[in-house]
Amino acid sequence: MSASCDACRAPKPAYDPRYRRALWIALVVNGCMFAVEIAASASSGSVSLLADAIDFFGDSANYALSLAILAMPLATRSRAAIVKAGCMGAFGVFVLGRALWALHSGAKPEPITMGTVAAAALVANLGVAVLLYAFRTGDANMRSVWICSRNDAIGNIAVGLAALGVFGTGSAWPDQIVAAFMAALAITGAFTVLRHARAELQVA
Repeated sequence: MSASCDACRAPKPAYDPRYRRALWIALVVNGCMFAVEIAASASSGSVSLLADAIDFFGDSANYALSLAILAMPLATRSRAAIVKAGCMGAFGVFVLGRALWALHSGAKPEPITMGTVAAAALVANLGVAVLLYAFRTGDANMRSVWICSRNDAIGNIAVGLAALGVFGTGSAWPDQIVAAFMAALAITGAFTVLRHARAELQVA
C-alpha cells in the first residue's frame, strides 16, 4: 500500500517518453546519413549533396540538444531554440556561398551517385518525419525539430530532381539551384523558429 501511495505521489515527467525515444532514433539516423552523404558529396562533387550532408550534421546536433534540455523549463528550451535558429541560418548562408563558388568553378557533379544517395536519404528522413509528426505543434524547441525534419525530406526530393536535371542537361546548374533552394529553406525555417522562441520568452 505504501509503495502504491509513493508511486501516486511521484512527479510525472514533463515530457512524453515517446518523444525522447523518437529523438534518439532521429539522432542515430541523421548521424549515419551525415557520414554517408559527406562521402558521397566528396566522390560526386555535388553541392546539393554537401548541403544535405551538413543539414544532417546540424540536425544531429539539434536532436542532441533537444534531448539534453527536454525536461528543463520553457525559458531554457526557448533559448536553446534561438541557438538552433542561428545554426539553421548559418547553414543556409554557408550553402549559398558554396553554391556560388561551384557556379564560378563550373564543375559538373556525378548524377548517379547523387540520385542513389538522395533516394536513401529520403527514406531515412520520411521515417524520422513520421516519428516526429505527432510532436510538431509543441514549444519552439519541438517546432524546430519538426521543421528540420520536414526540410530534410523536401531537400532529399530536391536533390533527386537535381540529379535528374544534371543527367538530362549535362550541366551543373540544376545542382546549384537546388543547393540555393535548400539554403533558402534553412534561412526561412530559422526565422520561423526564432519568432516562435522570442514569443515564448516574453511569456515565460
